[in-house]
Amino acid sequence: MMQRRELLHAGAVVLLLGRSELAHSANTRNAPSIVAVRVWPAQDYSRVTLESDAPLHAKQTFISQPPRLAVDIDNLTLNPTLRELVAKVQADDPNIAGIRVGQYTKSVVRLVIDLKQAIEPQVFALKPIEPYQHRLVFDLYPKVSTDPLTALIAEQLRQTQEADKKLPPVVNGPTGGKGTVGTGHAVPEVIDPLAELMARQGKASTPDAQSTHATSSTQPGNIPPELIRESTSGTNRLIIIALDPGHGGEDPGAIGRRGTREKDVVLRLARQLRDRINASQVNGHTLRAFLTRDGDFFVPLHVRVNKARQVKADLFVSIHADAFYTPRPQGASVFALSHGGASSSAARWMAAKENKADLIGGVNIETQDVQVQRALLDMSTSAQIRDSLQLGGAMLQEIGRVGKLHKPRVEQAGFAVLKAPDIPSVLVEAAFISNPTEEARLNSASYQAQLADALMKGIEAYFAKNPPLARTRSL
Repeated sequence: MMQRRELLHAGAVVLLLGRSELAHSANTRNAPSIVAVRVWPAQDYSRVTLESDAPLHAKQTFISQPPRLAVDIDNLTLNPTLRELVAKVQADDPNIAGIRVGQYTKSVVRLVIDLKQAIEPQVFALKPIEPYQHRLVFDLYPKVSTDPLTALIAEQLRQTQEADKKLPPVVNGPTGGKGTVGTGHAVPEVIDPLAELMARQGKASTPDAQSTHATSSTQPGNIPPELIRESTSGTNRLIIIALDPGHGGEDPGAIGRRGTREKDVVLRLARQLRDRINASQVNGHTLRAFLTRDGDFFVPLHVRVNKARQVKADLFVSIHADAFYTPRPQGASVFALSHGGASSSAARWMAAKENKADLIGGVNIETQDVQVQRALLDMSTSAQIRDSLQLGGAMLQEIGRVGKLHKPRVEQAGFAVLKAPDIPSVLVEAAFISNPTEEARLNSASYQAQLADALMKGIEAYFAKNPPLARTRSL
């Protein structure tokens, strides 16, 4: 009798083990598998993306000392693709020091992201959208972020100091008092636009008023008072032009037949235009370019608008490269915002395509204040659209001198990225990347230089007819 019971017990154990193995085998068959991994480093934030053939479920913990993010991903087996993530980290990544991965338990993979500084992590999942399957995204934002206006001021200050070093020394003597050089000739007044920038932030620009902030000068948004030089004439101010290279990071934009990615060519073009802007003046006013992205990373549409507003931009120019289903269309286009319907079916289609960037690039919807964003995007004014059309017309005329135009007039549609309520804004489609001839031209350094020259002339022509308004100082 005892022997029979032992045999029955042993059989039950074998049966249970068999069912367990079958269940594990079934779970393994249904478990997601990593198909691609990517790391996108940037000063704004660093992104880590895990792409899989089924949804991933993760739990994360942030450890402050030393800073690192530990992530446990359920129902996942470590595979060679996921192991590649370790080698994806670049040495100059401003936020990520390294990544470690391992099979923590039979069904859990642990991923540890070692960090260079304290961060505010955002972990979220994205549903499939062409060309991606399921994505699990880790956005690592520095806790102490760089204020874009402060960075712009610092860059202008650096260049001003370099220019000052090249000037002849100022001396005091019988032939030349204050404001003259040794030859006795008067030195033209050099108006530093930094003070104007500070005034535009609502900060006092006199040494006495600034002295109370000396102890906090290293904080974002503050500049040491001894570096601010006030102009007495107030006739010059810094004109800031926000350049917005489209797409970036997870969002490659349109891709030409030879593999040219829109996000790459528009960034190169934006940098060329930036160099021209920074070397120019209009009506005696200093120009300064600000890029919404100066690297290969994704920037949501509303963030592009917010960045331009943060630096108090006078103009906003979003740069793209057009694409269509067939290779025949060609020529450049310029778009402005429309209060009502689009000016053509092509403009409506183009706006819909560009407005999908957030879905492809990947936005954490849970962090978006929908009402605030809707309010921002509904505040555009008739005056902004009128000025945008003038800017677009000036650019279109100059572009037509160096290449073909797709349409001879500025088109209008509901582009989300053009909805800054107080900044004249245009979107330039430089050429059709889907057209093999124009794809080759976009990759040509000489054509990019011609196009940058044309855009610069368009900006200058706009300001010739629309001089920048003087700013009232806040003292």
